[in-house]
Amino acid sequence: MSIIRALLVWDTLALRPVLKVNALKAGLMVLAALSMMALTTARSAHAQTNFDRPGADYLRMTLRSGDPADCALACERDRHCRAWSFSYPGEGSEIAVCWLKNAVPPRIANPCCVSGVRGAGVIERRTGPVETSTDRSGGDYRSFELKKEERADADQVCRRACDADSKCRAWTYARPGYAGKAARCFLKKEIKPPHRRPGFTSGVVR
Repeated sequence: MSIIRALLVWDTLALRPVLKVNALKAGLMVLAALSMMALTTARSAHAQTNFDRPGADYLRMTLRSGDPADCALACERDRHCRAWSFSYPGEGSEIAVCWLKNAVPPRIANPCCVSGVRGAGVIERRTGPVETSTDRSGGDYRSFELKKEERADADQVCRRACDADSKCRAWTYARPGYAGKAARCFLKKEIKPPHRRPGFTSGVVR
């Protein structure tokens, strides 16, 4: 009996390192899966500008500030809110609108809006050829109203106008309702410092 007991003890001791390695491997696999889920969520939360989430609305409010960050904050402060959509002023409305939602509808590409889920702030690109929610006030030598059919790609229309003019060094596009009722493009002979301003998009060409 003592020999059998000794063998059992030896087997248990021999298996312990194997069990520890297997448990460690399992833990690492779970951690990797959770990391991938978090990364996927972060990516989806970051793609907010020019996206809408139609449906599941339970509250509509106007935002005279015209700032999508205020819509995100309103959702954060309301325990019933799970997602939100911010609509810029347009032809039908001169005031920005915030929609709070009690579910998370699928997002769709739409330049009218900014949207997100609760806990995810507004992601605004500030570097590169296009600077969202950015104004470079001053230095204007020409401005013009954008045609209705150009507004779907308005920031690029403004950028191309600057690129085609050798005098132009920077540009700013203002959505309807932010620098007058109509959308406008401002061409600049000087590069002014950027500052955050909802409803405006800017860039430097040369």
